[in-house]
Amino acid sequence: MGLKIEKKVEKINGKELNYNQFVTKYLVQNQPVILTGLMEDWRACKDWVLENGKPNLQFFSTHFGKSKVQVADCGIREFTDQKRLEMLVSEFIEKWVELCSPRESLDEEFDGKSLLYLKDWHFVKEYPEYHAYETPLLFRDDWLNLYLDKYHMHTDPDSYQETNEISCSDYRFVYMGPKGTWTPLHADVFRSYSWSANVCGKKQWFFLSPSQHHLVFDRHMTNSVYNIFEDVSETKFPGFKEALWWECTQEQDDIIFVPSGWYHQVHNVEDTISINHNWFNAYNVSWVWDLLLKDYKEARNLIEDIKEICDDFEGLCQRNLAANTGMNFRDFLFFMVRFAFANLLQLHHLARCDENLHCWLSQIAHQLVFNLQSIRNIALKMISIEVCNGMVIHSNKIVEDHSFMELCTSIKETYGMTHGPHEITYKEKMALCSDMDATLCNFSNCVGSSEDLVLLIDFGLKKFGLVAGENLTSWKSRCNPEEQLSCDD
Repeated sequence: MGLKIEKKVEKINGKELNYNQFVTKYLVQNQPVILTGLMEDWRACKDWVLENGKPNLQFFSTHFGKSKVQVADCGIREFTDQKRLEMLVSEFIEKWVELCSPRESLDEEFDGKSLLYLKDWHFVKEYPEYHAYETPLLFRDDWLNLYLDKYHMHTDPDSYQETNEISCSDYRFVYMGPKGTWTPLHADVFRSYSWSANVCGKKQWFFLSPSQHHLVFDRHMTNSVYNIFEDVSETKFPGFKEALWWECTQEQDDIIFVPSGWYHQVHNVEDTISINHNWFNAYNVSWVWDLLLKDYKEARNLIEDIKEICDDFEGLCQRNLAANTGMNFRDFLFFMVRFAFANLLQLHHLARCDENLHCWLSQIAHQLVFNLQSIRNIALKMISIEVCNGMVIHSNKIVEDHSFMELCTSIKETYGMTHGPHEITYKEKMALCSDMDATLCNFSNCVGSSEDLVLLIDFGLKKFGLVAGENLTSWKSRCNPEEQLSCDD
């Protein structure tokens, strides 16, 4: 049964697109796009590719051959994914070279049997000095990886291990595989955005929009189609034949933006190397919470029958959630609180450093307020789920942590690049502490729940005369922000 192709993914010159245009047209609208012209100066495009456009496999064996990586066997299904093997990069390259025989027919191209695909290689984390590429400006507002550069996502002492997948070091990956390797139908981790850059080779993508994803699930919405090119059972997946797909071919030096919640299946139609990031920010963080809540309910239902005999049933649910999804409610609240503090401090420091108050005309101020409003909206949704009882986050401990100062600096640098430079510097920890004191004077110095997080943001915004849900345009018409920067006794 053939797929119903509704639309081709748009391809545009990324150099002709500014950040605000990208946000408005693709992030906010949650639409896929192929971008060209953004990889011209990448070292990876020189070192990793031969003159004939093929992968430089010998380069990887020579320089990175001792790295241990995860490799998918594209011919063997294991639960909802392909079977994973662990091997050295040099071993993977040897097996790739052994498979170098012509595969010209379409059937062989998508067959996947006995083909190995290196996936999820944390290359940047393992080789930070190599500088294979620069993240394009359009994708720089990346809360997920900015955070994971400073903190572990999951630090429960009962389940934390330095090397396990729960405490994943980052979501920046290298993928590489021969013609015919592929990835089954899926939606990305955390329902994040992702971008994928083809250093060499060619990929074919098939997308299904979030409004149609129910069509690839069974009647109970528990199992989804594994391979859209198999003989999909109409009895098990009655809606599959009605699904309307988007399709595109990604060429060498193309970058594809994958929006949140879009299911997709991807095939390498040539020997291919790609660089992939998963990321989220204020425009799609609601997808993360929605997934966490859904997965939490499923994790809870699976073990409901042992609730009466379990000493810490809620704790078990949260540990299972972290193991299955990559974080739990506690991890997510910690994440949101740190970003709320960081954005409030940026906002206060921006205002204090600009005597003429030009900052309130800036795109950076608008972005910071939008970030805080987005965090607040999620925190409001979390209030009804009382799963973090007893958790206390002290503001002074957050600021005294050197990692937090580094996070603030990274956020400042990010918005300086996406929205234009500005003069926020953190020369001393005392300066940051002073801003925290100024921002939070008369507010309790701890956050112990999502409700406290809402109160924190409301209190912080009120310092500038803002109220929840208000934008800076309406606020500037009625307030002088200079009057809001002092603390009343």
